[in-house]
Amino acid sequence: MKYIKVKIYTSQQGIEPLTAMLMEKGITGAVVENPADIEDLLSKKKEYEWDYIDKSVLENQDQEPVVSVYFEDTEEGREKVQELKIAVMMLKSKEMEGVFGWDVNLGRLYAEDILVDDEDWKDKWKEYFKPAKVTEKLVVKPTWEDYEAAEGDLVIEIDPGMAFGTGTHETTTLCLGMIEKYLKENQSVLDIGCGSGILSIAAAKLGSRQVLGIEIDPDAARTAEENVKANNVDAQVTVKIGDLTKDVDQKADLLAANLIAPLVIELSDAAAEHLNDGGVFISSGILTEKKDAVEEAVKKAGFDILETQIKGEWCAIAARKA
Repeated sequence: MKYIKVKIYTSQQGIEPLTAMLMEKGITGAVVENPADIEDLLSKKKEYEWDYIDKSVLENQDQEPVVSVYFEDTEEGREKVQELKIAVMMLKSKEMEGVFGWDVNLGRLYAEDILVDDEDWKDKWKEYFKPAKVTEKLVVKPTWEDYEAAEGDLVIEIDPGMAFGTGTHETTTLCLGMIEKYLKENQSVLDIGCGSGILSIAAAKLGSRQVLGIEIDPDAARTAEENVKANNVDAQVTVKIGDLTKDVDQKADLLAANLIAPLVIELSDAAAEHLNDGGVFISSGILTEKKDAVEEAVKKAGFDILETQIKGEWCAIAARKA
């Protein structure tokens, strides 16, 4: 099958605004090729304990960052490509208008499309997904990679497929860190918009007795179920197809939602209804510019804000039901 690959050339400063724009358009399966990651890897040899880096990787250090996304080569897919190109142009216009600050340079923001076979790309992204310790205890490991766990490591085996959630995105790492901080032994968890199931699996590994993951996309739900089984936590975790909490009739001690700001705002009242007294609501996927609006909605729903953490352009909010 043929696919259309759209490569968007940007800058270090442009990666986060660009990926944020893609997520707001519902495009989560982006591949980011960032030369700065190579420099970061080289500077942390002891931490990552690498032994060998291919020469071709080092040759890419001086290239500009590229964000790539894929669409089916259909009439609908070609329309989406054109819509994306317009959105990229609009992002460049915002930069020139000083929306991001007059000293911000988002790079060329040039989008080119290339026709490719699915065999050329469907597994290419796996080259960039490596084991990573994302919190004090949690290690995220792709199923096809080897990792020697240290004492105290809780290893999550993930094959995200086309679902969101490898554990490497700021929104996911923020969520994982907050779950590790606020989840207590034997508590119950609701994971709304569970994607690859990474948050649900993390909650189970951290001691939750019962986790329910809700996902609206049937393909993502199947991926989550496969990951749950691969991690041997299927006795604790159930995955259900649904729209936010609309089909959920149970309460939990902790509710996690790695979504986007408008959905978190929409979810706030329902989150209060589906949490036990004193329960914790952890929300992520929130652009920092939307932070105040989300915090206001969360407080209006009857929560006390515990903390807000920020990574780059993203933030996560932890709040307790009063």
